[in-house]
Amino acid sequence: MEKVSTGAAAPMDKPARSYGLHGFTRMCVVLVERIMPDPFVIAILLTLITCSLAVAVAPHGSIGNVVVSWYDGVFKIASFAFLVALTLVTGHALSTSKPVSLLLRKIASIPKTAGGAMALTFFVSMTGGLLNWAVGLVISALFAREIAKRVRVDFAWLVAAAYAGWSFYVCGISSSIALLSATHGSPLNIIEKVTGNVLQMKDFLLSPLNFVPLLVLAVVIPVVFRMMMPRDNETIAADPRRLIEEDVVEVSKSRPTTLAARLDSAWVLNLILVVLGLGYIVMKLAVGSFTMDLNMLVMIFLLLGLVTHWTPRAYLTAINNAARVAGPILLQFPIYGGIMGVMTATGLADVIAKWFIGFSTTHTLPFWSFVSSTLISMFVPSAGGHWIVQAPFVVPAAQHLGVPQHAVAISVALGEGVADMIQPMWVIPLLAIAGVGMGRVMGYTVIIFFIMFAVMGGTLLLL
Repeated sequence: MEKVSTGAAAPMDKPARSYGLHGFTRMCVVLVERIMPDPFVIAILLTLITCSLAVAVAPHGSIGNVVVSWYDGVFKIASFAFLVALTLVTGHALSTSKPVSLLLRKIASIPKTAGGAMALTFFVSMTGGLLNWAVGLVISALFAREIAKRVRVDFAWLVAAAYAGWSFYVCGISSSIALLSATHGSPLNIIEKVTGNVLQMKDFLLSPLNFVPLLVLAVVIPVVFRMMMPRDNETIAADPRRLIEEDVVEVSKSRPTTLAARLDSAWVLNLILVVLGLGYIVMKLAVGSFTMDLNMLVMIFLLLGLVTHWTPRAYLTAINNAARVAGPILLQFPIYGGIMGVMTATGLADVIAKWFIGFSTTHTLPFWSFVSSTLISMFVPSAGGHWIVQAPFVVPAAQHLGVPQHAVAISVALGEGVADMIQPMWVIPLLAIAGVGMGRVMGYTVIIFFIMFAVMGGTLLLL
């Protein structure tokens, strides 16, 4: 039986001597395993750092204001956290339906080697993330599980590749910054408020600043992961039998005999909800007011899940299985909301952003916006949230220096994607679905952080 991936390090009583990138990767994996605490603890530590910095340097950083702004921030983000959790749960339920599961299994049966499995996992995750961040996050983990059932591969290394591929959602059609900036009249459209113009999605998606680093990293990252692949004696593979057993859903084949059982299995009840939801979408499309926001995304996932699982009992089972991924989000999002509240209300975000912008020029503003975004994303790991923090300073600066607004919007988005490699907020649901520990996974993504930072930062400086 293969070893089950638990996040613990491989036995290293007599480790083989390692050189180059492989040796550096091994060192990072061991180091991260030993020093990185639980993500919830990291959120608490970041809260302490934020509050201390606010008191020390923020213009409105009195202790009383810090406490009040933290409390306000904790609950101000509650509705958004609930929507994100619903997105993950309904997306997970959809992804485990028979049609989607069959497709994932068919694709997962293609690779026969660990290297091929990693590359395919990366590209499937990247494609899913570019289409939609929530679906991509769930698909990444589920596909990694399907691969691990068929190919002996270090599971943490494979999940790290999936997470790296997913991080490119910031360049795709569900980018929160792009969507907010393209929505006329949105209270969060800072570009429209400052300049009077709405940023077109094509200006964001088709800009070389967006797709050049995407194309370069789509080639570089799989190569780097192949170079980091653990040797046979270091590999900690998932137990295929465990994964198969966990993914088996017991379905009763007995004919329902009671009224309650018949209702639980009545597909027409699912159909009623689907008709209601589709009716609303059709009405919105007919009057030209359809908007793909988070509410609509949850609705679409719900409707598709109801159809693909067919009966109330089957869909409820899928939702119950998916609910385990939402716990960390519901717990940690309010903590990061408190951090966001402190940074915004005390003026700490102003200090950080202005410090970077103060020495920027027309040529370097996108780069320094990217750097500051990477830093701010460590404290506010929500795209929409940290755009609210940063946009009030980078948007006027871009207008003053004559820098295109799409350039700073893309720069901030890229900074968020880079920060995801070392900020554990979004890796939590992926780890919960995959069933692997965080330490070894982020030991690999630390390396990818430096690769992404160099390529994206270099692109912003050159172009």
